Amino acid sequence: MPPSAAPQGRIPGPGRYNKTRMLYQLHSTRTLGEIAKALEESAARNQFGIIADHDLRETMKKKGVDFAMECRIFEVCNPHQAKKVLEADGSISTALPCRISVYGSEDGYTLATMLPTEMLKSFDRPEVAPVAKEVEDVIKRMMQDAAG
Repeated sequence: MPPSAAPQGRIPGPGRYNKTRMLYQLHSTRTLGEIAKALEESAARNQFGIIADHDLRETMKKKGVDFAMECRIFEVCNPHQAKKVLEADGSISTALPCRISVYGSEDGYTLATMLPTEMLKSFDRPEVAPVAKEVEDVIKRMMQDAAG
């Protein structure tokens, strides 16, 4: 189904892009704990590390903000790939590390990430495109593993 045909507020389909073409989303019926565990395992298998796990609901609660939606953001990185793009242009550090968001949605959870290939286009450094594509392929695979 073309992204424009997706019902408002719904993911256009498993492993599809939204209309901005920068966002990759998957749906999962697994629990948040199962998704987190599977993501951690897949990251390790793919030589990535989870360098941070932000629980937005807890963070907001500590700041006195009532936020009902479950939402965790996992910062993931492969240091060898990061080094390649950072050596090409230090300003790319503003786009690192990659993030995978997992948030509550109808009938389960949505996993979403900004596509590295699309984000890095804004730096006008075509030589990093192959690295971005490799990273993107691995992140998609990790998300698929985590979603089940």
